[in-house]
Amino acid sequence: MDFSQEEENDNVSLTKFESMLKTNNVLFFDSNEFENIIHHYLNQGKVALAKKAIKLGLEQHPTSTNLKLFRVEVFVFENDLTKANELLNELYVLEPSNEEIYIQKANILSKEDKHQEAIDVLKRALSLAEDTADIYSLIGMEYLFLDQFDLARDHFMKCLEANPEDYASLYNIIYCFDFLDKNNEAIEYLNNYLDKNPYCEVAWHQLGRQYYELKEYEKALSAYDFAIISDDTFIGAYLEKGKVLEKLKLYNEAIENYSITLSLEDPTSFALLRIASCHEKLGNNELAVQYYYKTVHEDPLLDKGWIAITKFYSKNKNYQKALYYINKAINIDGEKILYWKYYAKINHKLNFLEEAERGYKRILDLGNYELETWLVRGDILLALGEQQAATFNFIQAAEFYPENAEIEFRLAGLYFQLLETEKATYHLKNGLRFDAEQIIILEELFPEVYESLLVKKMFSK
Repeated sequence: MDFSQEEENDNVSLTKFESMLKTNNVLFFDSNEFENIIHHYLNQGKVALAKKAIKLGLEQHPTSTNLKLFRVEVFVFENDLTKANELLNELYVLEPSNEEIYIQKANILSKEDKHQEAIDVLKRALSLAEDTADIYSLIGMEYLFLDQFDLARDHFMKCLEANPEDYASLYNIIYCFDFLDKNNEAIEYLNNYLDKNPYCEVAWHQLGRQYYELKEYEKALSAYDFAIISDDTFIGAYLEKGKVLEKLKLYNEAIENYSITLSLEDPTSFALLRIASCHEKLGNNELAVQYYYKTVHEDPLLDKGWIAITKFYSKNKNYQKALYYINKAINIDGEKILYWKYYAKINHKLNFLEEAERGYKRILDLGNYELETWLVRGDILLALGEQQAATFNFIQAAEFYPENAEIEFRLAGLYFQLLETEKATYHLKNGLRFDAEQIIILEELFPEVYESLLVKKMFSK
């Protein structure tokens, strides 16, 4: 029977089964028909219908091991592992040489995080099975759970040997090489694979990625070109080729490749964003803005799109628009320190000091304790007349940077303003000891203190 005929028969069985459910008329199906019906529903995620088919199937074919194995599969899916194990034990007594029993047992062990035991059971299944590719794949996945990437890779390789078009295994092999930082070994493996499968666009694409990681951009370009020759609708190859062309500063060629992807399928926010960036680098500001807008229109929740527009307007000193768009990014992800840095700096540029201080405080609250953040926030608090808050800010900063003259001179100036002469003198001496040249901070931020007789007297000592 050819495939189309087989598929047609499956559709007939499915239609007949669903008609039976609607009419409550009990119709007869052979066990293979039930298996195909159940398989279809499980693939569609329609577990309730699969359970009905299993129940009816076992009523008509009570000795069918395959139908009982589907019941096991549903038990596992519903996390009812006790029932699954009980049924498997019954099946094992009846058919101890059925590899599917071992596969399901391994599935249960895996769900219980007993991955080495699952591997041992799967290896027993290997000795019973005629078609071993899927079992090798399952063993590979278990080794991945154990972070044993060398062994995982070796088992996925066996899958690919059995089925050279098993691209899931190919991806997993390269994932293992990547995790082990073995780019050169991955390249060697892919080249050997391509010697036997020269028109495999997936392998060419992965080869390009490896060369890209090693910054061998010309070789990466060649690999992506071969991927496109193998399949001129392979969007991933055009996107990756565009990234390489950007690295080589060939922005027009990069735009061309990104644009091809827009004609092959619905526009992706990634491609639109990259086109916008290329136009900006070429000085095509109007086109850049158009594509930035298209990016966020295509995916309004893409914070990278909003931050890209923010950077564009900040660079062009249009801070009002930059502020509008950074707020969009923060609304999507308020935990990213980079966004709050832009928020704080843009508000500072606009002289919105209270909002700028709020931004810098948020950066500190998120755990970023860079010296500049403490200094700028403290200076803003000083400008707002919040001397106590500024003092507390710099005291906290000194805990992270205990011998920093920039902090000490600021604390000295603040304590002189607060008429706490003893503390002021202490911090002034520290500042002079750590880096006397930073006294300019006192002159710029606290000119009245700098000019005071007391400070001049200290300099003369």
